[in-house]
Amino acid sequence: MTDSNDSLLYDQQHIWHPYTSMPNSTPPVLVQSAHGCRLVLDDDRELIDGMSSWWSTIHGYNHPTLNAAATEQIERMSHVMFGGLTHNPAIDLARTLCDITPDGLEYVFFADSGSVAVEVAMKMAIQYWHDSKARAGGGKHQFLSLAGGYHGDTFATMSVCDPITGMHHLFKPHLKQQQFVPRPNSRFHNTDATTLASDIDHVRTLLEISHHDIAALILEPIVQGAGGMYFYPPEFLSAMRQLCDEFDLLLIADEIATGFGRTGKLFACEHANITPDILCLGKALTGGYMTLAATLCNDTVRAGIANGEHNVLMHGPTFMANPLACAVANASINLLLSTPWQDNVNRIETQLIQHLAAANEYSSVADVRVLGAIGVIELTHAPDLATLQPQFVAHGVWVRPFGKLVYVMPAFIMNNDDIKRLCSAMIAVIQQIDT
Repeated sequence: MTDSNDSLLYDQQHIWHPYTSMPNSTPPVLVQSAHGCRLVLDDDRELIDGMSSWWSTIHGYNHPTLNAAATEQIERMSHVMFGGLTHNPAIDLARTLCDITPDGLEYVFFADSGSVAVEVAMKMAIQYWHDSKARAGGGKHQFLSLAGGYHGDTFATMSVCDPITGMHHLFKPHLKQQQFVPRPNSRFHNTDATTLASDIDHVRTLLEISHHDIAALILEPIVQGAGGMYFYPPEFLSAMRQLCDEFDLLLIADEIATGFGRTGKLFACEHANITPDILCLGKALTGGYMTLAATLCNDTVRAGIANGEHNVLMHGPTFMANPLACAVANASINLLLSTPWQDNVNRIETQLIQHLAAANEYSSVADVRVLGAIGVIELTHAPDLATLQPQFVAHGVWVRPFGKLVYVMPAFIMNNDDIKRLCSAMIAVIQQIDT
């Protein structure tokens, strides 16, 4: 059996983790197993997981239904190429996604990850305008994005992330220059008509000048995730759909973080009752078991590509529509839809509102906000993660802050006692910051 200290030392010296240096000055926490909402560490301590492994394990860990689906599929075949071949897990998953997503999204491209799903969406938009020779806007080549947005870590996706405060500003000189508008100042729970009108006018003004160059508006509907956990109102999203129609550009909805119930709706677009032209899904798609994503589009986009110069969508990953991942995704979606998931998300929202309210008392806290199964404490200054992380572990919870945000996205199965413990730990650690 490998010595834990030796394993951690090797990890620290040889393995890059997300957004860390090498060697890693902050040793990671060694997990030996997971079940339900608990991470079991190598020393047998258990942590309540407030992150759902970056918002993906909506059913918790080691769920018997998902385990059974994975086991059954791996005994048939774990993978087969998708070029010239197909299989029932992919067909069943595509049928389900077309059925449950907003009306009109009828064509599915399976990708490897969220970033790749957005890359594919951007390719769809570019090909749509490039290949549609009959369309007057055949030269559209840029994307419009909201400041504060985050859409992935690959090169094209980095170009539509926030260019100033985002994680990828280092690469700005090397990326295609896109267009940006301020993120809305209007808030989900406090929509001021004057502020909302101003937010919409910012976009309209830019489009009046630049719409001939813009292929698509890409945004995270309702919730901007890694760019700041910011919640904006459905009225703004509805207006963006109308402006895209008015100025003849596509709307891409990046629901990789918000899809499958996280905001209290199955998809965040439902808050505004709109359908994007292209929709990106990932994260919770497989219940956090495997990497898989999907990009869906409507018939307008499909026909624009199919009837164009190239007539094929220029993308095809080796592990596209991996049968094992598709089988688990089918089981995860069926499990979600067969449970009172909306009641659970509403319950979690109520608990988070109740137990995080005390954070407003501290001078180090700038804002506390909750939507669905998302709870956010925004601090006035970014704390030192290396100092903060061990404090959360000492309180028996796994919370991974970033920037000025201390936030949680619990699994939908988390009970009220665990939510209370999770929130109490967040308050206790923030109290230490305040002193």
